[in-house]
Amino acid sequence: MTTLGGVMLGMFLAALDQTIVGTAMPRIIGDLGGFDRYTWVTTSYIVASTAVVLLIGRLSDIYGRKWLYIACLVIFLVGSALSGASQSMNQLIAFRALQGVGAGGMMGLSFATMGDLFPPAERGKYQGAIAGMFGISSVIGPSLGGSITDNLSWHWVFFVNLPLGVPVILLFLRFFPKPAQRAGASRVDYPGAAAMVLAVVSILLGLSWGGVQYEWGSPQVIVALAFGAAMAAAFVAIELRTPEPILPLHLFKDRIVAVSLIVAFLTGFAMFGAIIFMPLFFQAVLGFSATSSGGFTTPMSLGIVAGATLSGQALSRLGGHYRTQGLIGLAVMAAGLTGLTRLSADTSFGYAIGFAVVLGFGLGTTFPTFTIAVQNTVPFKHLGVATSATQFFRSVGGSLGLALLGAFMVSRFAAGLDTALPQAAREALPLQQVEALSSNPNALLNPAGVEALRSGLGKLGDQAGPVYEQTVSALKSSLASSIGDVFTVALAVIAASFVATLLLKEVPLQRRGAPGRPAPGQEAGQTAGAAH
Repeated sequence: MTTLGGVMLGMFLAALDQTIVGTAMPRIIGDLGGFDRYTWVTTSYIVASTAVVLLIGRLSDIYGRKWLYIACLVIFLVGSALSGASQSMNQLIAFRALQGVGAGGMMGLSFATMGDLFPPAERGKYQGAIAGMFGISSVIGPSLGGSITDNLSWHWVFFVNLPLGVPVILLFLRFFPKPAQRAGASRVDYPGAAAMVLAVVSILLGLSWGGVQYEWGSPQVIVALAFGAAMAAAFVAIELRTPEPILPLHLFKDRIVAVSLIVAFLTGFAMFGAIIFMPLFFQAVLGFSATSSGGFTTPMSLGIVAGATLSGQALSRLGGHYRTQGLIGLAVMAAGLTGLTRLSADTSFGYAIGFAVVLGFGLGTTFPTFTIAVQNTVPFKHLGVATSATQFFRSVGGSLGLALLGAFMVSRFAAGLDTALPQAAREALPLQQVEALSSNPNALLNPAGVEALRSGLGKLGDQAGPVYEQTVSALKSSLASSIGDVFTVALAVIAASFVATLLLKEVPLQRRGAPGRPAPGQEAGQTAGAAH
């Protein structure tokens, strides 16, 4: 239980650094400059953490999780110290990537460590608590980052990890279970690891650049995505030939593993709709401030925590019916998304928050469910990499969803505004300004955009005021409609997840007596998973 507490704190620190930095960024930009690299402080962290999660999961299967977890925690703390001491934006981006390497290992190993500490039949209640750390970090991260920045400095947003992380290292040195004995010598698949990291980094960079820093058809985006696809193909070819692959592809022959990873990918794709686009709805359409709209994340995150905790408890106490619970969680997500598809300029704050909480609760329910389904079916020798694969597929799905849903929203907004924009405004405004409005509803988000729109309509004289109000109304209705369309796509993705989950075979959860010991029937042939 002491180790569990340390794992929970480690997971909390890794997840917290995805949210705590956002509120400190304006102050960081003021001190270091580099506004053009604003998003890279977060992007470098997420890309690095996603790229290493599979590799570290596999290494933990070979060498054990204790010393690898401690090494990842040390890397994370070193990255935190260097990030806090950064003197330029480029330094901060580089050190955040180092921090992300440690965080990615910690997040992947946290779930795998539960497999060492508890048998599957008991694991659910603890997996739910670990998953809940994501939600708690989302709740307190933004406000904690703002408080630290205002009362100390932005440097302490990173330094705060040191007094929290060092005690975890001391706990693990004393209490973390000794590595289980691995049968036979194992080698690291370095060519496969290199191809996998290059594929993930290139694809995520291409998706992060597209439509933000570069056009989707730009050489930078095309080269990054093409190179990533080539490395992904090389990775598959290497894994099929090497005797000890980073990601054993034969695991995908197991229907439970294949379905669970597909669902993790699809739910990751869909969940970014609410996390990223709802604050835009609150600020641009409903007119709330950034601080007020940021409060939206709190009730939704609490819904995620509640869903993850209750789902984990139910798995352990009600017979481990992960297929049934998965279907229930996805149905609840679908109910939340259905309500959000009806967003409009007249939607109330309470309506939007209510369905966002429903969405969060359903999402939280799925977190421990499919992780335990995977852990319950794979041989113990693959526990680490299989668990990390669940987190990996969810992260990649989220990155892909963020890029594609963002591009879809922009196109739908432009199409809606083309129909809704008043003819008087279209004739009064320069063509360049009309095109700018179609790609960025700036007049809804900052005073400079408002002033530019008023100035452009000034030539209409007495009609300028009414036409301005009509134009703002058209912007709000078009943006609300486009965000509702995003949730419609997300709903279709969750419907596909529901259908996939119907194919999931439910196997009773194992009740292993000792951590680190193979489950009955998996010690010899290790082919039970394929039979499922």
